[in-house]
Amino acid sequence: MTGSRGVHPVRYGLLILPFGVTAGFLTVTMAWLLRAEGVAPTDIAALIALSYLPHTWKFFWAPMVDLSWRRKGWYLLGCAGCAAGTFATGALAATPGNLSWMSVAVLATNVAATLLGMSIECLMAHATPEAQKGRAAGWFQAGNLGGLGVGGGAGLWMVQVSGLSAPAAAAVLGGMCGLCGLALIGLPEPPHSVGLNEARGSRLREAAADLWAVARSRRGALAILVCFLPIGTGAATNLWSVVAGDWQASAATVALVSGTLGGVISAAGCLAGGFVCDRMDRQRAYCLFGLVMVAASLAMAFAPRSETSFVVFASAYAFVQGLTYAGFSAVVLEAIGRGAAATKYNLLASLSNMPIAWVTLVDGWAYEHHGPAAFLWADAATGVGGLLLFAGAVAWSRRRLQAA
Repeated sequence: MTGSRGVHPVRYGLLILPFGVTAGFLTVTMAWLLRAEGVAPTDIAALIALSYLPHTWKFFWAPMVDLSWRRKGWYLLGCAGCAAGTFATGALAATPGNLSWMSVAVLATNVAATLLGMSIECLMAHATPEAQKGRAAGWFQAGNLGGLGVGGGAGLWMVQVSGLSAPAAAAVLGGMCGLCGLALIGLPEPPHSVGLNEARGSRLREAAADLWAVARSRRGALAILVCFLPIGTGAATNLWSVVAGDWQASAATVALVSGTLGGVISAAGCLAGGFVCDRMDRQRAYCLFGLVMVAASLAMAFAPRSETSFVVFASAYAFVQGLTYAGFSAVVLEAIGRGAAATKYNLLASLSNMPIAWVTLVDGWAYEHHGPAAFLWADAATGVGGLLLFAGAVAWSRRRLQAA
């Protein structure tokens, strides 16, 4: 079965791969190398949290993708930036202690990643019928998390096992990013919501009106809230390379769990999450997935600290992360409709990246000051807090609706 206009959603999974590759290379390969150089866990967590900064403000430049140029052009620009930024980050790894310039490279890479992601989100929103939005979200996030596995696992394997330097491994991954643009061939370019020859102010007003229509609806307002709360953040995966030593996990094991195996498992979770989201209320499914992630964190906290436990529970966490990411995209696609799709999607995506960034910092602080158990307890506690706040908001809005 295909989506509208004959577009199979597997294309979105291929196109978003570079987005995941850049994140995986930083959170797995670079985090492992920096930890081996003796960089403090809080400093590594801060660098990873910094990578989310462009993703928390990207809605400010999202209207550019909606209102100017071709979406395919924006994709190719973002893809080139991801490839170049990944290489720059790897090249800077050859200079120990060069965290300042590495921070600049990480920021620039993720600005490029936002442009790449926006273009795909717009293409997907226009080409996907209502009944298949969960399926499209599943493929989209399968590619995202699969790319994260490739960038992290393959990158670490090339450096630690095959003997390539970090710059050489980054160059290989950058080349892989460039090939993903081939999936654009034959993909229809959606029309702009207003003609490009019309006044820019008119186009911005239309985008703002479209956004306000989402925010003032009950479902849209709840979608905005659920994205802002720390539900299903998956922040612990950002620090697996940092904490792996407490489970006696080797570099090869980390590369497997955070790479090939983790990518396949999380992609399977995305497809399963998309399937579920097309068969029940999507916001409820997203919260259910967040609750399962809390359970996964607590189970790992109580389990023995061995390499086997690390493989089992990190893999389980990867599957649940796939569920939550697919649930997020399904909730957002349902809420935004069409129109200024990139602007609306990225407003909600920006909100969702804020809790990922600060939960990563909280997890890193808990690990450095209180150990591996506290790291997992902190991850679970933030999820519980987010779920309780959302449940309260749903109950309050339901009472308001009944009173009206």
